[in-house]
Amino acid sequence: MSSDVNYTSSKVHVPGNRKFDTTWVLSLFGTAVGAGVLFLPINAGMGGFWPLVALAVIVGPMTWLAHRGLARFVLSSRNPGSDITEVVEEHFGAKAGILITLLYFFAIYPILLIYGVGITNTIDSLMVNQLGMASPPRVILSIVLIAALMAVMLTSERVMLKITELMVYPLVGILLFLSLYLIPHWNTSALSQVPTAIDFTTTMWLTIPVLVFAFNHSPAISSFALSQRREYGNQADEKASQTLRKTSTILLAFVMLFVFSCVLSVTPADLMAAKQQNISMLSFLANKFDNPLISIFGPLVAILAISSSFFGHYLGAREGLHGLVKKIARHNGKRFDDRKLNKAIALFFLFSLWLVATLNPSILGMIESLGGPIIAMILFIMPMYAIHKMPALAKFRGKVSNIFVTVMGLVAISGLIASFF
Repeated sequence: MSSDVNYTSSKVHVPGNRKFDTTWVLSLFGTAVGAGVLFLPINAGMGGFWPLVALAVIVGPMTWLAHRGLARFVLSSRNPGSDITEVVEEHFGAKAGILITLLYFFAIYPILLIYGVGITNTIDSLMVNQLGMASPPRVILSIVLIAALMAVMLTSERVMLKITELMVYPLVGILLFLSLYLIPHWNTSALSQVPTAIDFTTTMWLTIPVLVFAFNHSPAISSFALSQRREYGNQADEKASQTLRKTSTILLAFVMLFVFSCVLSVTPADLMAAKQQNISMLSFLANKFDNPLISIFGPLVAILAISSSFFGHYLGAREGLHGLVKKIARHNGKRFDDRKLNKAIALFFLFSLWLVATLNPSILGMIESLGGPIIAMILFIMPMYAIHKMPALAKFRGKVSNIFVTVMGLVAISGLIASFF
């Protein structure tokens, strides 16, 4: 068996950290940290400080183990070049493959639409409020911005990763700066709020989905796993696990530091007010402290976060739609030329994102929430089920981590569903 497909041996020398690995850590970090990080302190801090401490303890391992499971699922294919949509069909059959690929696409595509709207609104607000310019025609601004983002995605993988890396460095730096800048404003009001056991449990249950999807970088995992396989061959699983652990660690460190710093800088009443006003944490802090510095950094963080997360979600949505079209065509005895199909998919994304960004609908948040349970099933439940059932993943059975991921996946799904009522 060639080194490209031999994944049975775990006792191999694993290369140390390389530029390639660091670039992927930053790219996965960028995929996870979307504009939602600006609302995360409000959503996660509403239940009080102490549940947030407990959540911070479990969200790191939960993020790492779930994404590792999905990467292992992709790497379990007999064909070294199979992406997640092809691996699903290989393990679960043609009809189930179509269904799961359809769900995978519709879990990611609405988030891509939201980023199209988000980047347009953010740039428009920056031009009007910070730069003192007149608001440009939305139909022109949206097509320019979306075309620019997509132009990056139509280049090579290495160019896309490099641009993402250049975006993530200032994003990490600004998050760290803001977290430290707020330290003098910390107060103990959040620490004095001690919930009852029932309130503590309920808060944990409803907040776990918020943190899980704030740290979610599953749309880029299939491309990441294939990249690891091309680079490391039979060491891909070990290297993927290392990279994903580092990604989860820096997500935990930088994002949770930002969350804790924001929560400790305000009172529980402030968090409730920010939620009622439906504004981001940075916007609320800028108003509370009357600080122009935060007003400047707020739009910059949003632009960097939306752009870097857009790239990762585009990878997943493109992969899902490509796999879905090919599966349906094959099921009906037809075939598509890959080059023509890729061009058609690019045009579909360009015009659909442009249309939605121009119309600026208000229902996108609800659509994103509805995609949450699907992402949880694909990220947490499907890989664990495959490990339990599929011979190609038998070597990963019998691990306590599998039970942990399954339970957390069920909690995330039930918490998301409960939040609608």
